[in-house]
Amino acid sequence: QVQLVESGGGLVQAGGSLRLFCAASRSILSINVMYWYRQAPGKQRELVAAITSGGSTNYGDSVKGRFTISRDNAKNTVYLQMNSLKPEDTAVYYCHAMVVVGIRVDSWGQGTQVTVSS
Repeated sequence: QVQLVESGGGLVQAGGSLRLFCAASRSILSINVMYWYRQAPGKQRELVAAITSGGSTNYGDSVKGRFTISRDNAKNTVYLQMNSLKPEDTAVYYCHAMVVVGIRVDSWGQGTQVTVSS
């Protein structure tokens, strides 16, 4: 299992930008997929973005064209660049790592709050 620590959240006005960081406790080279999820009050957790070990990416429909996920293997860090933020992007953002080595092992961070004011 890997420990994940998110940072970079905060309060921003609509139309602004934030960059989230997910720092892993060990090398992320062997992590099959790393994700960003978010959960707003009273709503289910939803997928925001995903990036594979090979660099392929996938995005939730609500963030396509505005958010970009990337990874720096040398720094054991995954990023989420969020542009053109909207009030509906307000949520706790979680980093998630999935490793499959015979069995599947999932790890989650504690989350970072993003609040977008109108």
